[in-house]
Amino acid sequence: MRTHIRHARSVIPSLEQDQASSAIRDVLLTVPELEMASSIAAYVSVGNEPGTRSLLFALWKRGSYVLLPVVRPDGELDWASYEGPDSLREGPYGLLEPTEPVRGVDAIKATDVVLVPALAVDRHGRRLGRGGGFYDRALARVGPAILTVGVVYDAEFLEEVPAEPHDVPVRAVATPSGFHRLGTGPGNVGAVP
Repeated sequence: MRTHIRHARSVIPSLEQDQASSAIRDVLLTVPELEMASSIAAYVSVGNEPGTRSLLFALWKRGSYVLLPVVRPDGELDWASYEGPDSLREGPYGLLEPTEPVRGVDAIKATDVVLVPALAVDRHGRRLGRGGGFYDRALARVGPAILTVGVVYDAEFLEEVPAEPHDVPVRAVATPSGFHRLGTGPGNVGAVP
């Protein structure tokens, strides 16, 4: 499944990728939890992932405290603040990481919303990542009151994806066509265009 999705992403024209990224940004900026969030854990998209750079900039400009992951040698994600597009440097795996001091692996616990990269997410919140388990370990630290959102293209929001016992589901999905709350918890009633 990972190979299939990576290939499908590789043939999306650049203009379509840009339009999808703008649509996801616009969708997320209207989600009440993000509008009210004082602290948001996010990530810098790479390659042909749905783009997050304009979203990060918009959140930062409106005064949200944005934390980005820093990959540690032990396979854990540390977190540091985003201070604009010039505050990033190249890190492991071709990722861009913040240059600010790290806040520790538990900094994610203090956020209001966590935006999570994914190759696919299903209707139960199961997320197909890259396979390294970095985000599953980070999401295991997040309490039930924190909104966790998988970010994918429309075609990657699926009925079902394979899951392992250690996989941590997300509570919502953002796609270019809308925001989808998942599960049976309060407010998790379906799509919000």
